[in-house]
Amino acid sequence: MKRYEALAELLAADIRNGTLPPGTRLPSVRKLRAQHQVSPATIFAAYHRLEDRGLVRAHERSGYFVRGQASAPLAEPQTHATTLPPAEVDISQLVFSILGAAQDRAVVPLGSAFPSPRHFPLPRLAKSLASSARFIDPWETVASLPPGHLPLRQQIALRYLGLGIAQPADQIIITNGALEALNLALAALTQPGDLVAIESPGFYAALQAIERLKLKAIEIPVCPKEGLDLDVLAELLAAHPIKACWLMTSFQNPMGVSLSDEKKQRLVQMLSARQIPLIEDDVYGELYFGQRQPLPAKAFDRAGWVLHCGSFSKCLAPGYRIGWIAPGRFARQVEQLKLMTTLSASVPAQAALADYLQTGAYDKHLRKLRHVLEGQLALMNDAIRRYFPPAVRVSRPQGGYFVWLEFPAGFDTLQLHRQAAAHGISIAPGPIFSASRRFSTACGSILAASGAPSLSWRCKPWGA
Repeated sequence: MKRYEALAELLAADIRNGTLPPGTRLPSVRKLRAQHQVSPATIFAAYHRLEDRGLVRAHERSGYFVRGQASAPLAEPQTHATTLPPAEVDISQLVFSILGAAQDRAVVPLGSAFPSPRHFPLPRLAKSLASSARFIDPWETVASLPPGHLPLRQQIALRYLGLGIAQPADQIIITNGALEALNLALAALTQPGDLVAIESPGFYAALQAIERLKLKAIEIPVCPKEGLDLDVLAELLAAHPIKACWLMTSFQNPMGVSLSDEKKQRLVQMLSARQIPLIEDDVYGELYFGQRQPLPAKAFDRAGWVLHCGSFSKCLAPGYRIGWIAPGRFARQVEQLKLMTTLSASVPAQAALADYLQTGAYDKHLRKLRHVLEGQLALMNDAIRRYFPPAVRVSRPQGGYFVWLEFPAGFDTLQLHRQAAAHGISIAPGPIFSASRRFSTACGSILAASGAPSLSWRCKPWGA
């Protein structure tokens, strides 16, 4: 990392943790020169980088200021669900009715976890697709049946190795996006009527998968600051015959919260001791705002009880629908299910992604995308400060796509969803993130949506 990049990261960390709150003037060049022993050119390069990332603004003749009006930091949510008995899930129709509006191109889709295509290197990917397609051996249609295209699996294995995880390529299975990987894992581990532990609030697709497979869900509370409540999970593991856990350990949908490395290690040890598999949904792990990618729970797995699922759909190529699973000791069951259902992910798409990854351009793209998301978060917070009442609480994600908003008691976010839709904005009301349809006073919002910054000028001041 160059010196100006390192300085920019230090200042960005201070902005994220509130040491430099909105409206604060950044330190003078003289002060930073004395503190860090760097040249004025390095300091200005760092400031320009922060400006490009949407974290600061230059005021003529006054210097650089942290984006947003000078005010107290936005309060964090207090959402902490209580535990409920295991229950059957009936959520799909509510999800379909709410997310259907996201298909309208005129709507700002803040409530849907589908990123804007403008954030991805689609022309460069098209070159890889055209180039690799010319040289695909016809035998690849058979050779790329599960576990999948070998060059792509090798590239994925290298990315695991970069995190210190020795994940052999022959134990990676390519899927049609991470959602298929997650569904295959759940189907491989359960039978109708089985009990599955999920987050609350949690990813609505997990609820839909449990509903489809006629399973029962038990909800584990998620704290907006600390993530999954492991003490509650331990109590429920002792009290109920839980067959599997489906969890998002980094930049969780919808709260954006991550478990610490220590909590991930404890989670894996807790489940491994009881021989309970963990389905780890890790599609946002590479979208961190700081200097280090968070380790997945898979990094602490020593006995193969973690089924780690990833995807290129959220970070690189949404329309290619390429994901994967590293299923540990359950590789045979998952591979057989893949053969019994969809056979293979698109061979040309697999080859194109392998070609692109081999160029080394992916990490450069990820750095740019992380900066875009961090800038979108700053814009979103600006809009919330300007247009929402002070009582609204907002999560502070350190990466990923999502912000969780909590409104005062008695507020109805289903009604807010309907009103926002009338103004061309889609949000995700809290009840779709719970098997019991809780969180009626909260909602989730995506940072990577097409037109996300337009929230700030498509809303009216509260009550107007």
